[in-house]
Amino acid sequence: MKKYFQNKSFCIGLSLVCFFLALMLVGFFYLPCDPTATDANVKFASMSRSHILGTDHLGRDVLSRLMVGTRISFGIGFVVMFFGGLAGLFLGLISGYMGGWLDLIVQKIIAVQMTFPGILLALMLIAVFGTDTKITLLALCLMSLPRFTRITRSGVLKCKNALFIKSARARGAGHFRIMFVHILPNILPELLVTCSLSFALAILSESALSYLGLGIQPPTPSFGRMLNDAQRFIFTDPKGVIIPAVFLSALVSAFNLLGDGISEAEGSA
Repeated sequence: MKKYFQNKSFCIGLSLVCFFLALMLVGFFYLPCDPTATDANVKFASMSRSHILGTDHLGRDVLSRLMVGTRISFGIGFVVMFFGGLAGLFLGLISGYMGGWLDLIVQKIIAVQMTFPGILLALMLIAVFGTDTKITLLALCLMSLPRFTRITRSGVLKCKNALFIKSARARGAGHFRIMFVHILPNILPELLVTCSLSFALAILSESALSYLGLGIQPPTPSFGRMLNDAQRFIFTDPKGVIIPAVFLSALVSAFNLLGDGISEAEGSA
């Protein structure tokens, strides 16, 4: 870990991720106000002790909504990274190691999926199955699948004919052991970078869908939903747009910096 902590991008990204994690964890135990409670008497309230980041057009506390929105973003990012990464890892290992017709079929399927832009694929699924959080998660997982598959396959192709793999095979190691014990640890840095970038892209894509009214549905707050609600009042209450946009940009940048830091540290090793 020493080479990671010597990298500036990694340290900045990790610090930002820790900040948002702390914000999310505090939100599980304490929220300044009910994030869905409206109060016409305090709408567009400025920053104060009772409302640290002010209120929106319905009098809802902005800080409380951001804390819940951070929880939503982390939850969606983790689910997409875990299930998309797991499926992509399996497909990439199998297709890269086995090769032949199996590799050809997997690569053709991935190539066909990659012809559809991720957001377009998500919009198509939502149009067919309706606006539901499960459908949004499925669409985002499918979006992340090609990236993990291609990165894993590329790493396997670089390693599978290496001397240490031939040595393991000569000692009688089976296919499963070679893939998961000998090859997988050697492509772990590339996978960590992909996980970080996929996490950021999942958060950004969910926010885009919520902004369009096709992702997280009200009254549940999310960054995209908050931006959609506030855009009509951008001249009346600019902080309603600026604050969620800054939080969303910082959260996405945190994971991008984390991935860049890992890539730079491994490149200089």
